[in-house]
Amino acid sequence: MSTILVTGGTGTLGVLVVDRLRDAGHEVRALSRHAPEYPVDLSDGSGLDAATAGAEVIVHCASDTRGGGKDDESATRHLIDAARRAGTVTNIVYISIVGVDVVPLGYYRTKLRVERLLEASGLGLTVLRTTQFHDLVAQLVDTAAKLPLVAPVPGGVRVQPIAVGEVADRLAELAVPTPSGRVTDMGGPEIHTLADLARTYLTATGRKRRVLPIPLAGKTYAAFKRGGHLAPSHAVGRGTFAQFAAGVAAGRGR
Repeated sequence: MSTILVTGGTGTLGVLVVDRLRDAGHEVRALSRHAPEYPVDLSDGSGLDAATAGAEVIVHCASDTRGGGKDDESATRHLIDAARRAGTVTNIVYISIVGVDVVPLGYYRTKLRVERLLEASGLGLTVLRTTQFHDLVAQLVDTAAKLPLVAPVPGGVRVQPIAVGEVADRLAELAVPTPSGRVTDMGGPEIHTLADLARTYLTATGRKRRVLPIPLAGKTYAAFKRGGHLAPSHAVGRGTFAQFAAGVAAGRGR
């Protein structure tokens, strides 16, 4: 069994990765600022040397979407430096997003720069790109549905959402001492317009809103309309968004 460090180990994805790795018998260090054993602040690198000491694998799930994720590059540099000092890390497994190289969204561009930082580090690397999580689509719709009568969403945009638990399963498989490089992208089982997914989610959760597809402008919107964030040839996910929405509804007592 390996000693594995998981950044973002208390986040939506990270906590599931930690559970799966521990269930498999690994020693897992879940990093956060307030962790009792390995408190780490990726923004300045404090605590990283103790956390990486003796670790063979790092699963890098930490990300800050605020400000386009601009702090992710600094955090990754600190992580790379600590891994080099440890001298035992043979594989950094990084979770990225399908389309980071073709969709000019600020956050996507940051994810691509982080990929390139890791590639240039000289350390063993595994990169998994996936489509958007079901949870993200739900968050977008919840935000849109705060209006009383309508739920405006970008028109003409298709989405291929995937279950976060399935991504966690794949990351746990990849968290081995031998790096795999860029592995095959991972997409959800179905592609639907964002408007259709919004209707599915609102109906399941009992909210009456008219979904209003709105055309937008700009290069990023155009890239999304072209489907640069989709992976139709890698639709390996099993859980559908309708199943996810039903699960959310059940959790709310519906």
